[in-house]
Amino acid sequence: MKIVYAILTLLWIFDIKSFAQENPTVDSLFNQGRIDYNNGRYEEAIIDFSSLLNLEATHKNALLQRGFCYSLTKEYKLAVEDFTKVIGLDPTHQFAYVSRGSAKNKLQEYQLALDDFNKALDLKPDDAEALNNRGFAKKGLGDTKGACEDWNKSKKLGNDEAKIILKNNYCK
Repeated sequence: MKIVYAILTLLWIFDIKSFAQENPTVDSLFNQGRIDYNNGRYEEAIIDFSSLLNLEATHKNALLQRGFCYSLTKEYKLAVEDFTKVIGLDPTHQFAYVSRGSAKNKLQEYQLALDDFNKALDLKPDDAEALNNRGFAKKGLGDTKGACEDWNKSKKLGNDEAKIILKNNYCK
């Protein structure tokens, strides 16, 4: 009787695993995407998050995570698209503005990036990362003085990266 029970249990477990593989849930896809992301497998994470978004197109965290993956794989236009979708779903998502502005900086769309960083700073005025990145947008636009002001503010907020940037740029 124990052997029959063990065999039935194994069949039941196998059936559940097969079902989960054939019918992935939003949560399982998100978790797998995060695991792939955390292990540096960004292309695989993009596939996971894309599969999730086929099931639930308005999943903000999946859009945000896929946008990060696109940025890390230098697919900046696709990253901008995902961050824009997040902002469309939540116009107060401060980090989506920072992330989209960073991708726009990489695309050398400095004025558009500056607009995103300004919006992010309207939502959270003491965001050292937004100040840091806005400095790069200003520098890209030829406003070295404004860039240095942002990097100094970021440094005062405790951003160690700003200290390095200030040493390596034209700030006094």
